[in-house]
Amino acid sequence: MNFSSAKRWRQKSDRIRIRLPRNCGVSGRYEASVSSSRLVIAPVPKCRIDSGFTLIELVISSALTAIILISAYACLRGGVSSDKLIESRSRAAQSARVAMSLMSADLRCATKLSKDFEFLGMSRMLGDVEADNLDFGTRNYTPRAPREGDFCEVSYFLDKNRETGSYSLWRRRDPTPDPEPLSGGSREEIAEDLLGLRFEYYDGFEWFDDWGDSEGKRRASDSILDPGNLSGMPEAVRITILAAVDNVPASKDSDAIKNREPPLVFQTVARLNIIAPALSGESNGSSTSNQSNQSPAPPISEARP
Repeated sequence: MNFSSAKRWRQKSDRIRIRLPRNCGVSGRYEASVSSSRLVIAPVPKCRIDSGFTLIELVISSALTAIILISAYACLRGGVSSDKLIESRSRAAQSARVAMSLMSADLRCATKLSKDFEFLGMSRMLGDVEADNLDFGTRNYTPRAPREGDFCEVSYFLDKNRETGSYSLWRRRDPTPDPEPLSGGSREEIAEDLLGLRFEYYDGFEWFDDWGDSEGKRRASDSILDPGNLSGMPEAVRITILAAVDNVPASKDSDAIKNREPPLVFQTVARLNIIAPALSGESNGSSTSNQSNQSPAPPISEARP
């Protein structure tokens, strides 16, 4: 290429590339530029010739990308699992607190259920689930219909939910007293997904798993040796609720029961405010007795997960 031909290329670009003949003793690509009526030939840099990625670079970049994506997925999955666990725990805690609040309010205003059953608490099992039953009367009721007072028959018990298959806490309320104090009225679900319900009763000296005599077999004689839980009213009731963290149907054939999370345990003590002063007066014998003769107060334990 001579000077005249290179000058004609200058109209399109100041730089052109040329390939020298093989027999000239120089190999590679060169770049020619025209500057001040001079033709300058310079070799093209190697980095501009060998552009692109090698196979090793592609493999390394792919491996690093895979590691980053796997780490991001693991972090995302861990965050979603933690969020589900926290949500289920908070839901179980809220449900248990509401249930204990309702039971404590009814027990603080507890009174005699009837002349045959003053206060009835039975320990029972539903399969492998501890499901105690409690029946009493309460003054914690707002009349909603004519001829209703503030007295209401109340029952607390566990029963299986037909839709979910898990156990739920139910409350039966009957504001119209009748000869059958253990039935009638309407019931409502106040807590779901429970794994146990336990009631314990305090007579001023010790705790009992049962209270009252539903069959009347142990009331054959008014012996002073009979336990203090056969008749009358307790001074306090200790409530224990076992709430499930994960919603697994209570089925014996389900393999998920073996791998389920341990339940949350909530416990509180409700003192019978209406009955306790009367019991303290009877135990003292007279209003002038020393306060040291009164029954000791039951230990109070707050709700704990």
